[in-house]
Amino acid sequence: MRHTHTTTRRNVLRGTAAATAALTATGTIGAGTAHAGILQAESPAGGRGPSIGVLLYDGYSLLDPTGPAEVLSRLPDATVTMIAEERGPVRTDTGDVAVLAERSIAEIDHLDVLLVPGAGDRGTVGAMTNENLLKWIRRIHRHTRWTTSVCTGSIVLAAAGLLNGRRATTYWASAEYLQSTFDVTYLPQRYVHSGKIITAAGVSAGVDMALYLASLIADDDTAKAIQLAVEYDPQPPFGSGNAADADPQLKERALRLLAESQSLSRTGSVPAVP
Repeated sequence: MRHTHTTTRRNVLRGTAAATAALTATGTIGAGTAHAGILQAESPAGGRGPSIGVLLYDGYSLLDPTGPAEVLSRLPDATVTMIAEERGPVRTDTGDVAVLAERSIAEIDHLDVLLVPGAGDRGTVGAMTNENLLKWIRRIHRHTRWTTSVCTGSIVLAAAGLLNGRRATTYWASAEYLQSTFDVTYLPQRYVHSGKIITAAGVSAGVDMALYLASLIADDDTAKAIQLAVEYDPQPPFGSGNAADADPQLKERALRLLAESQSLSRTGSVPAVP
């Protein structure tokens, strides 16, 4: 059937919503994609696409999981699922936003791709000292095609013992800690590929990493199309995003702003997992 109307984003969204409603009504979708503990995606043709799991934990930085999820969810037949120790909303480092974890770690025993986001000090320390999370990360990593991190998520991977002897990147202010505490060689790059592990630098670098990962999972043309689809064409108003070019005063203020936004006085009244 040939369509003669002009396709717009609104039309696409309306069509997707209608199709989803129809599938839900007939029971085709709605119960989730986990089967026997294995997260997989059913393609329209009956095949299977990559299962991508994003770990959430109290105090993560919002863009760390959601930026890559925006990119990777556009891969053909892929499923992206938010996972936490327990199902339910998990709050960010500022406490202002919560993202819903649809699955608990107990429900997931296989992923094609694992992504571990970063966090502020409280969230990172909490995750890297949570042996329950670390054991799950190690177990899932044994069978992943790709294990990835954003920002200080690389410190969580290092705490799990996955970065021993590897090159990796992390948030610029955490680089010295990563390299001095673990057997890791820090590289000041937007993302670093070492074996089946890909680490991204701070926060926004997760989008770059996800596009690179998309090219590995699919191909360059698919990744380029996804980049255009989400209109990722960064043209920031200031050239202050690279720590290597920033003066000490700007670095100090950047860290102070982060600390203030994550302060208990601001977030203490908001439970991490309502």
